[in-house]
Amino acid sequence: MTNNTRLFKKSLLAVTITTITLASSQAMAAGFQLNAQSATGIGRAFAGDAVIADNASVMARNPAAMALFDETSLSLGFESITSKIEVKDAKYKLFDAGPGTDANFDDAGDTSIAPNIHLIIPIDEKFAVGFNAYSNFGTKTEFSDSYAGHEYGGLTDVKSVNFGLAGSYRLNDQWSFGAGLDLIYGKGTLKRDLHPVLAGQLGSSTALDAEADGWALGFNVGTVYELDENNRFGLAYHYSPELEAKGDITYTGVEYKDDTLYMPLPDLLEFSGYHRIKDTKYAVHYSVQWIGWSSFDKLEAKNAGVLNDYEWQNGMHYSIGGTYYLNRDWTLRAGYMYDTSAQDEITSISVPDSDRQWFSAGFTYHLDEKSNIDFGFTYLMGDDVDVEEKTENPFFGAPGQPQYLSSISGTTRADAILMGLQYSRSF
Repeated sequence: MTNNTRLFKKSLLAVTITTITLASSQAMAAGFQLNAQSATGIGRAFAGDAVIADNASVMARNPAAMALFDETSLSLGFESITSKIEVKDAKYKLFDAGPGTDANFDDAGDTSIAPNIHLIIPIDEKFAVGFNAYSNFGTKTEFSDSYAGHEYGGLTDVKSVNFGLAGSYRLNDQWSFGAGLDLIYGKGTLKRDLHPVLAGQLGSSTALDAEADGWALGFNVGTVYELDENNRFGLAYHYSPELEAKGDITYTGVEYKDDTLYMPLPDLLEFSGYHRIKDTKYAVHYSVQWIGWSSFDKLEAKNAGVLNDYEWQNGMHYSIGGTYYLNRDWTLRAGYMYDTSAQDEITSISVPDSDRQWFSAGFTYHLDEKSNIDFGFTYLMGDDVDVEEKTENPFFGAPGQPQYLSSISGTTRADAILMGLQYSRSF
């Protein structure tokens, strides 16, 4: 195999492999973050979720909030995420020539289910421990086999689960502290096909057939300050590791056996507040979260080298919500979040991202004094984003060789509907 042929294949691989870990961005928050730890959080756009502590799922946001529990508390449930991903006004060009082929696509999204379980066990008046498992990512994106932008679409299926162990310590009536470990497992499947003309040159129609999985270890720390029984604040930091996913990559007849993909995950810093208005049934709550997306500057493999550049920017969440304690049986909630995009100048058809708005509502029905059911609903609305991608031709400069193998341009939009159902009980 000549060096030019290897370069030709690697240039296409840089396009086709880009979404092996990133597909969840199409359905959730900006970047590839999935907010689906609880139905209560979905019902209030996660406003105040690092300190409200109305069920055990709070430990996923702030381990210090476990100190607010006097009894063993269990929460388990699931979230469904239905994404709608549209590519419009799109043109695909081969060798960057001619008017191009229509590359519109109505819906590349799908529905995914993300289960969760959280358990908090107070040891005494000072200490508590907790265990949980929930999904960080979970979505499936698929373009049809007839889609014009063969190497820019395809199939992406990503799943992950976070296993957490945490502890908290109450220092006094005002201050509590907590820390925890996060064991993260991720798996991704990616398939891409070549345009028939390019396939004819390389003797294979498969641009990429990859499956990779791996483990990573992170940690989280947090604190809670209680001004009084109706007012409290929470601050939490999550360190996210670089996930190493191992797997085989088959690309146009070339196989990278047991290669390792290095996938940086963003750190998170969140501040939340909760305020129950005295002598009323109302409470207001809010959160501000910083997401360190700038760590995701490139996707790199041990053997294949740098596969693609991203140069993402840090993001922010701003959310505000309200709770109405209607009576002993019903609690109502609503919230709004503004979520800034992780992508900056580099955009993608297969990984659409934009600033997003969350419109959320939900309720709790108390079955009895010890147990309740929660439901949450969110409509997530993205913005239109102009996208242009090109695959450079490594043979450019030789007689008759164009600068680009192919290109695609258009406008992407990603909306989603999130619904959560959850059962909580204290013992």
